[in-house]
Amino acid sequence: MTRLDLDPTETREAPASCDGPRSLLLEAREVPLGGVRGMTVHRSLPQRQLPMIGAWCFLDRFGPQVTTMRVEPHPHIGLQTVTWPFTGQTRHRDALGSDVVIKRGELNIMTSGAGISHSEYSVGDGPVATDALQLWVALPESRRHGERDFERHTNLPIAEFEGGAAAVVVVGELAGIRSPATVYTPIVGAEVFLPAGTRITLPLEPGWEHAVVGVDGEPLVFADTDPTAVPVNGLLYLGLGRTGIELESATDATVFLLGGEPFESDIVMWWNFVGRNHDEIVAARDAWEAGSERFGHVVGHGDERIPAPPLPTVRLTQRRRRS
Repeated sequence: MTRLDLDPTETREAPASCDGPRSLLLEAREVPLGGVRGMTVHRSLPQRQLPMIGAWCFLDRFGPQVTTMRVEPHPHIGLQTVTWPFTGQTRHRDALGSDVVIKRGELNIMTSGAGISHSEYSVGDGPVATDALQLWVALPESRRHGERDFERHTNLPIAEFEGGAAAVVVVGELAGIRSPATVYTPIVGAEVFLPAGTRITLPLEPGWEHAVVGVDGEPLVFADTDPTAVPVNGLLYLGLGRTGIELESATDATVFLLGGEPFESDIVMWWNFVGRNHDEIVAARDAWEAGSERFGHVVGHGDERIPAPPLPTVRLTQRRRRS
């Protein structure tokens, strides 16, 4: 999904350093996207205190709401988009010729490499019920200048826990179970379901950063002495150095687990681009505005496209992930 909002402070804020476990509960902020979509999303990442979790650099939840989503062709560089729906169906088209409809339980993962463009439309006549997560993963130096790619996975592995709890391993690896989706850094993204009255132990990689994002219900996370209730769309950052946490819920609840090895470098993120410095972002913007073949042409579309917003009057600086 493209970003129609721009907050220049996001490019400059540095988080508190992290050299061990943390318990930092952050609220998502509502972001009205406007335009023909008339949508509001809840943005959990980036935060001024937390620009990245491993290679994860962006997390929006667009829903639950009834809306007509029409995201016209727009560009990306330096990232992977991860689309994970809860309600409704979304049609994805891109410059590789992909034209697919994604629904609950299925994963779209698109790798921009040096450049790609795509569009996203909700399926149905008029406003429809829509709810999904869309996340971005920053690509490492070894992959960010490469070719564009797209994968769709309809049969993802499940890690089973006590009491009927289960985790769909969307990307990366959890509890020895690995998603088939291609990723380029050590990472995990998993939807964890807790039946009412369940308490489970969720294993974590101690060298990775982790966070728990509330999706439904209000589970308790036992990471330290006192439990923390994670509200819907809240993000509990857990820091580094944990081998596991306990999750408990009195009612049915769902969370999304994010984690990964601390990223190899600081990034500059502006609009739909992830780079390493200001000049890379300027070059990508200029290429998109000039209609460069760097981003290709989205199948099934004519001249419609989302224009790049103006650049800020200051140089974009790196998001410092940790000292």
